[in-house]
Amino acid sequence: MIASKVMAIVPAADSARFRADIDFVILGAGIAGLRAAISLAQHGNVLVVTKEAASESNTHYAQGGIAVAMDGEADVALHLEDTMLAGDGLVHRPAAEILVAEGPARVQELIHFGASFDTHNGKLMRTQEAAHSLPRILHANGDATGAEISRALVAAARNHPQIHFAEWTIATQLAVDSGRVVAVDLLDAHNRTHRVAARSILLATGGAGQVYSHTTNPAVATGDGLALALDAGAELADMEFYQFHPTALCRAGAPRFLLSEALRGEGAWLRNHRGERFMERYHPMLELAPRDVVARAVTREAFASSPDLAHPVYLDLRHLTGVDLDARFPGISRFLAAHHLRLQRDLIPVCPAAHYLMGGVRTDLDGRTTVAGLYAAGEVAATGVHGANRLASNSLLEGLVFAARAAEAMVKDAWPKPASSERKSLVPQTHLSAQPSHASIDQMESGIAVLRDAMWRSAGLLRDAESITHGLNIHCKISAEMEAAKASWQGTRRSVEARAMLRVSHSILASALARKESRGAHFRSDFPEKRADFAQLHSIYRPDGSVIFRAFPSA
Repeated sequence: MIASKVMAIVPAADSARFRADIDFVILGAGIAGLRAAISLAQHGNVLVVTKEAASESNTHYAQGGIAVAMDGEADVALHLEDTMLAGDGLVHRPAAEILVAEGPARVQELIHFGASFDTHNGKLMRTQEAAHSLPRILHANGDATGAEISRALVAAARNHPQIHFAEWTIATQLAVDSGRVVAVDLLDAHNRTHRVAARSILLATGGAGQVYSHTTNPAVATGDGLALALDAGAELADMEFYQFHPTALCRAGAPRFLLSEALRGEGAWLRNHRGERFMERYHPMLELAPRDVVARAVTREAFASSPDLAHPVYLDLRHLTGVDLDARFPGISRFLAAHHLRLQRDLIPVCPAAHYLMGGVRTDLDGRTTVAGLYAAGEVAATGVHGANRLASNSLLEGLVFAARAAEAMVKDAWPKPASSERKSLVPQTHLSAQPSHASIDQMESGIAVLRDAMWRSAGLLRDAESITHGLNIHCKISAEMEAAKASWQGTRRSVEARAMLRVSHSILASALARKESRGAHFRSDFPEKRADFAQLHSIYRPDGSVIFRAFPSA
């Protein structure tokens, strides 16, 4: 098993075959987890734990590209300005400065690892997306940038002798000793549990779009890392800021498939059910306005006549000439063709969907959380770099930049490497978890469905105190029901995910209720204006469920 580079989690009888010399554990195999693994492997053995195959992550599904300023200091300064403006007064400037300054070198590393971006006449092609002042988005295979980045990083990691994978395995708990995270409990595909100790642990588990009934995120995005961090005593930040992508496919019988912002970058228009372009009523940048503005505009146009009857809103590319849309967007074109739609021929029905979490586990600029031994990078982390509204295509860059910094901190801060004679203490203990009954699984799934619908209605694009409070009441009821039935449904991956979604949804609702203003992706109809006294104040969600506000430290 080890020879194949897939680290199998094995039962106790075979524990000698499980490596007992793990130095660093990484939870998640997206861009942040794999980039950190490659750095950490220079300093010890690394175990990458992922719920499904290593290629299944939010990174893999990223279409639009990666934003990076590669033309010198003036270009970097403009990227910083765009990031600050999109974040609507809440971007932590030191984090944004690091992002744009270190980004070019990290992207060059990515190319060195084997990622192949689209070129024209030997030069990297660049496109423009919403709220960017100029074209700076690199893409791969048209609209499959994330898949190409994931492919390159997975290949580089699998080829490193000190990086090992535990696939189809979920983390259930972080073990804390004297205020420091020292180990992680894992549940494998055969329902067996294991404890693995490490010198330090990185959360790179991605986002939590599955807490909403409408999301572009894959099924693995259930917020597991956020819940693990809370249970270990760490703080979350800015959880009220969930970004809703304005243009997901909205068609009966089809998933909320992401229709990349790059479509609007190429010149696509938005039209309401009367055939009118409407973005001029909402923002001078029209279809290239910040995502929060576009998403709310689409919602308002859909429900303009009645709060209970949604009219269709469309993405229109029929006027575009001089571009082969099927070649430029091959993945999107293939998916639409399966639903009898063509970019060049049809109006494409769209609606917003939960897409990206701007908040997350509170970290410093080097990935350290508020609990020793625990680090976070990528979408699961909150450095403040995105503020209240992420600039399009900054997410992949964030994963690269801050994962590399977190890896450096993990090596610097880690417990001393134990002598080989002490390694036996790291061999995991194993036992088989009980399987819940079909009835208890059905009850759990029913509760999850009610929760996701309540989150969409209560903490979606348009919020107010009444709707948020209603969501909290539903959350309380579902939590009580699940707690009462806990003994009958615990012990599976899905039960771990259900508990994570409960914890994460409460953090979003509580933070949204506490922020009595509208800013970026957080819009409250009962507090429709930004408040100066909330500028640069981040919501801090604590393990006990309370919310306070404070500024991030400057260094």
